[in-house]
Amino acid sequence: MRRFKYPVDTDQFQQIREDGKVYVDKTDIMFDLVDKYKYVFLARPRRFGKSLLCNTFKAYFQGKKELFEGLKIMDLEKEWKTYPVLHFTMSGLKNLKVSEAKSKLENFIADYERLYGRNTEEETPGARFRGLIHRACEKTGERVVVILDEYDAPVMRLLYDTEQLEEMRMMLREFYQVLKDEGAYLKFVFITGVTKFSQMSIFSELNNLKQVSMFDKYSGLCGITQEELDTVLRPCVEEYAEGLGVSVDNAYAVLKKNYDGYHFSENSQDVYAPYSLLNALNDRATRHYWFESGTSASLIEHLKHFPGFNPLDFDGVELSLEEFNVPCENASTPVPMLYQSGYLTIDYYNKEDDVYVLHFPNYEVRQGIVYSLTATVLAMARALKRGDLSAALSELRAYIASLPYDIITRKEWMAKKKKEAFYKLLMYVVFSLLNSKVDTEVKSVLGRADVVIKTKNDIHVLELKVDDTVDNALAQIDSKGYAIPYEADGRRLTKCGVTISSEVRNITHWRAVDKDGKVIDEQKF
Repeated sequence: MRRFKYPVDTDQFQQIREDGKVYVDKTDIMFDLVDKYKYVFLARPRRFGKSLLCNTFKAYFQGKKELFEGLKIMDLEKEWKTYPVLHFTMSGLKNLKVSEAKSKLENFIADYERLYGRNTEEETPGARFRGLIHRACEKTGERVVVILDEYDAPVMRLLYDTEQLEEMRMMLREFYQVLKDEGAYLKFVFITGVTKFSQMSIFSELNNLKQVSMFDKYSGLCGITQEELDTVLRPCVEEYAEGLGVSVDNAYAVLKKNYDGYHFSENSQDVYAPYSLLNALNDRATRHYWFESGTSASLIEHLKHFPGFNPLDFDGVELSLEEFNVPCENASTPVPMLYQSGYLTIDYYNKEDDVYVLHFPNYEVRQGIVYSLTATVLAMARALKRGDLSAALSELRAYIASLPYDIITRKEWMAKKKKEAFYKLLMYVVFSLLNSKVDTEVKSVLGRADVVIKTKNDIHVLELKVDDTVDNALAQIDSKGYAIPYEADGRRLTKCGVTISSEVRNITHWRAVDKDGKVIDEQKF
């Protein structure tokens, strides 16, 4: 019989407590933060319990003492005063245009204005936020608590859209600036996100914001530590072991291999990914929950700007403290994004060289990222090894179909050259993982071949066309002499025209011919 209920479907503290679901007590650490600081920022990867932490802070400052019975904070808090709490979950603004995000933010503000009143002369989000703080303080007689969860969500998908990014930053900066100006009216400010605040150029004026993301003391504030798994969650692990039909020691080994390994500071506690761990305990199974909960769309988006990127190349990379704060859009490698998104974590701190060594945190992440980025590559490698270009292109076509529909912005799709460039880049990234047997934009006397793939027995010369025909693609290979340099090579030479439709955003036709123009294979979709 199941003894435990797990919060796998909610991040609402009140619901978890009222329903008797498993809750790992962090309230003593929360109390310490409130006691020491007024403005706090915490960066953690997605699915790491940031929203639950925000909702716990909210219940605490609302004075809901009954929800904290039996928790550590009961021995620390003596007053249990009620404060006005303004809680904004900024993830609701992601993937929106600036005008849409502004309108939704104003709706968030309006919800609180129904409680504390509104001055119609306040027109911008910042002005309305400022007035809201004043009226909440005046109406309740207590200073205001502000909680901003996932503050960076509105800008993450705009990192490479310079115009929209700056417009969104300006709108958010005007809103967030209020937090510095109205300090006299504020009791506590707690902000979470994936990226560190210095990277977004949003909090540049908020110089009293305490960045605790890399403090040893708070390394276990989100997630589940090894100590917690060994003590308060041990009965859960015993039940998990029983469900798997293995010993408790084996169960611990399975959980550690798959979901442990996160470190967020120089002397960090050993931290498990909470979403994955709790789902595993709930299901009494071992799956790649972190990747199942959301595709690696942000990584793929970032990957577009790093041709030839292989995620395995960064397992063991070294990073200085300053490099942790490099803006993602200005970084020379994907490492800052990989770290902040949870694909890499701190393995250890090298004091001698003053650098942090990063690794994939656990088997789940390693296998997930390798599978999501290289499963297609492995299938294509096998196809090319046996000389089957058509099968390789079929695998690539299936992979493209799996990408998020908004991986390319509407603005990018309006430009034919950008469409073609994207597919050249995508093919290069995929093919480049085949032991570097691919080149793009290969120069010849009369031009540049789009893609040239070389294997032990074959050479494939590909020409890509967007909203065009394979006839024109093959004609260009011949007229520009792209295949001539390889005619005397001795390997089997194949020329292949590939067409992409901007309507379906995928490969729709290819034709492969031998060096004499005889059709070897043709596929049309």
